[in-house]
This record gives sequence, C-alpha cells and structure tokens, in this order.
Amino acid sequence: MRNARSEAGFTLVEILVVIVIVGTILSIAMLSFNLAGNDEDLKSESRRFSALAEVALDEATMQGREFGIEVMTGGYRFVEFDALAGHWADVPGDDTLRLRALPPELEFDLFIEDKRIQLDDDPAPFEDPDKNSSLAATYSYAPHLLIYSSGDTTPFELHLYRELDDLRVVLRGDALGAVEAVNPDDE
Repeated sequence: MRNARSEAGFTLVEILVVIVIVGTILSIAMLSFNLAGNDEDLKSESRRFSALAEVALDEATMQGREFGIEVMTGGYRFVEFDALAGHWADVPGDDTLRLRALPPELEFDLFIEDKRIQLDDDPAPFEDPDKNSSLAATYSYAPHLLIYSSGDTTPFELHLYRELDDLRVVLRGDALGAVEAVNPDDE
C-alpha cells in the first residue's frame, strides 16, 4: 500500500526554490554574455563620434582649417591638412581630436556614396615629405571623411555594431555637417 504523501507531488516551496534557482542562473548567464539588451556602449560611442565631428566642424569653420576623419575597424582619428607643408598630419596640441579606440567588442563599417569602404585595423601612415621615392609619389595619405573650412563635409553612413548580438547604430552625415543616428530597421 502506498503512502498518501508520496503521491502528493511537489510542494509549493520546492517549486518556488527551483524557479528562483533557474531565474538566477539565467540572469547571470545573460549578463555574462551581454545579451540582456545592454546597448549603452553603442549609444555612448555613437554620441561621442557625433559630438567630436561637430567640434571638428566648428573648429574648421571658425578657424579656417581643413580636417579629416580616418575610420578604422576599431576606432577613428582626426587629422588636419597642413597647407604650408601640403600634407595631412595629426591635429597638434588638441587632446579632444586625438585617436579614439572603440571598446573591444565594437566595430565600424563605413559607407560613402552607398559603397562599403574597406577599413584597416590600424591608422594609415602619413606620407614622409623627406622621402622622394617612387613609392612616396604613388601613395598619398587621405582621410575617409573631409571637413572643410566652408562647413561642407563628406556625406557618409557609419555603422557601429557589436557582432556578438548584432546590435547596430547607424550614423548618417550629410554634406552640411549634420550627423544623426537613424534606426537601421526602418530601411
């Protein structure tokens, strides 16, 4: 003959303990894989790029300087055209427009005139004006995006994404220097 207690099944306390344990394990797993929808890195990096592009545009128009932005897969740098020397160089003495690296899990894709631009992992070397070799004559450094002293800029579309969970922010820059975040799902 069976005991009535053995046929009753699980108690409410046992079921609640199992639910709490499973919930805790799932939340820890989601946080460790960053799958909880945390896209704050994407948002802050896209805001930083937009703000720095605006700073460069303001400096270009107010000071009559020509700037450029070189985009790499994991970062970007601002450069300035030295009209006297006739070449591009780092922006001297300006910590705001320095080389910027993205967090390791984020990357860029750049599109100009709807064409995907092949990005390098590291900044390209500047040309050396002291070298008069045939290689120096054929290679001329140029940034991907130009910011003119007139206020005009290179129109572009910059995708900032995290491959792990395929989260993406798309920045569009127009010819007048405005940079805005657009929703890639609306296209």
